[in-house]
Amino acid sequence: MLQKLKDLNSFEAFKYFKEMNEIPRGSGNEKAISDWLVNFAKEHNLNVIQDEALNVIIKKPGTKGYENAPIIILQGHMDMVCEKNIGTEHDFEKDPIEFIVEGDILRANGTTLGADNGIAVAFGLAVLASSVIPHPPIELLVTTEEETGMGGAQAIDPKNLDGRILINIDSEEEGTLLVSCSGGVREKIKLPITWEEADKSFINCAIRLRGLNGGHSGMEINKERGNANKLMGRFLMDLRSVIDFKINSINGGAKNNAIPREADAIILFRENDKAIVIEKLSQWNDIFKNELNGIDPDINLAIEILDNKVNKTFSDDTATKALQILFLIPNGVKTMSMAIKGLVQSSTNIGVLTTNEENIEFDSAVRSSVKTLKKAICDETIVLAEMVGAAIEFESDYPEWQYNPNSEIRDVFQKVYNDIYGKMPEISAIHAGLECGLISDKFEGNIDQISFGPNIYDVHTPKEHLSISSTDRMWNYLIAILKEIK
Repeated sequence: MLQKLKDLNSFEAFKYFKEMNEIPRGSGNEKAISDWLVNFAKEHNLNVIQDEALNVIIKKPGTKGYENAPIIILQGHMDMVCEKNIGTEHDFEKDPIEFIVEGDILRANGTTLGADNGIAVAFGLAVLASSVIPHPPIELLVTTEEETGMGGAQAIDPKNLDGRILINIDSEEEGTLLVSCSGGVREKIKLPITWEEADKSFINCAIRLRGLNGGHSGMEINKERGNANKLMGRFLMDLRSVIDFKINSINGGAKNNAIPREADAIILFRENDKAIVIEKLSQWNDIFKNELNGIDPDINLAIEILDNKVNKTFSDDTATKALQILFLIPNGVKTMSMAIKGLVQSSTNIGVLTTNEENIEFDSAVRSSVKTLKKAICDETIVLAEMVGAAIEFESDYPEWQYNPNSEIRDVFQKVYNDIYGKMPEISAIHAGLECGLISDKFEGNIDQISFGPNIYDVHTPKEHLSISSTDRMWNYLIAILKEIK
């Protein structure tokens, strides 16, 4: 695979990216990759800090003529979202990510690629390893658990960093410079389950929702893609209006920062209601295909009769409350920005729905660039939980990154981009939580930041792929940026 990329200026970055993806690095499983980064620093005789959260900071002095230049922090995260297609044989705890090159595209084999955000780390390592790239003093900051609440960024000790200019490489659109991001919080409703003995005479079946595109719950929430959990709730609510059925479980989605692509419900109903269920499935397939025409054209709602009988079901009260929550829980775009055209200002995503022995859990990611609007969504969910007697908890509350009108690093990025491409880059904000928000908060706003990156598509899904040529251009851009800062 690497042979196909050997003539690129960014070849060394791709080489390190490939080496990283030999090591499992799902969120919460970063010890091995963190230790690998420490070993890299030692092999290159560079100073390194590994903190208790497994964040790694590698420091390299400036090259000749850049010894007294401002210290630049290059920043990205080592963890990745672990998603795979149904039927793909892959164990994210031990198996390497398989790279496939198709023309200008680098993708994985039925799994997420990990370019989000391995490409940032690879860029940083290639800079640190080089003996020919001119650059200011560099601090490569690689954080953990970004995808599950930014735990690594929350644990950063500012005393370990001397730089006050930070280049984040966690953006996914070439030519767009991010200068602001939303804050967010994770919320989880827990509805206690009262179980009843299942009626053995009922048909046991699985209702399966498939074929949605999913995507990042921040950056792609404005595409109005179907949310499998919400759609399943609508179908079950309507079905309940025409027949009496029992529920054994409802599950959907894998990560609350990904729009859920699939959902399953195990339900029980009488033999003489089977025709009604099948008719309703047909009706709702038509409804969903009409509503999501051009967005999720492959959506499919299907039934699978189960040979194995379940032993218990939700009580009617539990089932009613579960469907009420699923039907009414806030989801999708809530407000749009009037200051930045096309920017989602606040949203929420019911990303994970799970049934366990004690509770049905509804796990959402709330985002907003306005703190009070983020609180308003949370308050709405609190009221819903109180109405049905469910518990609600919040975690991983992280701050927004506010626009800095006096950013010097933004001026450098604009100048160099114009020098290379003869046009100015787009200055934008993102409806997603970047670590820049937490880092800015850590330094009480006294840090100048910008975020950029190559074209990466369909992140957080098995369709994730990276433009090779864009990566090469953004590598050249970064090298030119570092050369400019003296």
